[in-house]
Amino acid sequence: MSSTGAKLAYRPIGLAGGILAGVVSGAVFKQVWKRIAHEDDAPGAMQSEYSMKEVVLAAAVQGALFAATKAAIDRAGARGFTRLTGTWPGD
Repeated sequence: MSSTGAKLAYRPIGLAGGILAGVVSGAVFKQVWKRIAHEDDAPGAMQSEYSMKEVVLAAAVQGALFAATKAAIDRAGARGFTRLTGTWPGD
């Protein structure tokens, strides 16, 4: 399989992985935030009762968890794709 063909064939897997990463990281973030802040929900940017520090910290933690989860799922998907096809989808 050519690298272009592999990239096209991998697209649905990558899309599903991105959705899965969002769901998993959202659930993980909710649990992490409960432990960090002892609150059920993270502060939103437009909620006036929270400080700038709290809002930015929540966003940073959420973003870091999403990025790490997405990278792990993307990498696992690419490795599985390679095992099935013999072609790495990212090259």
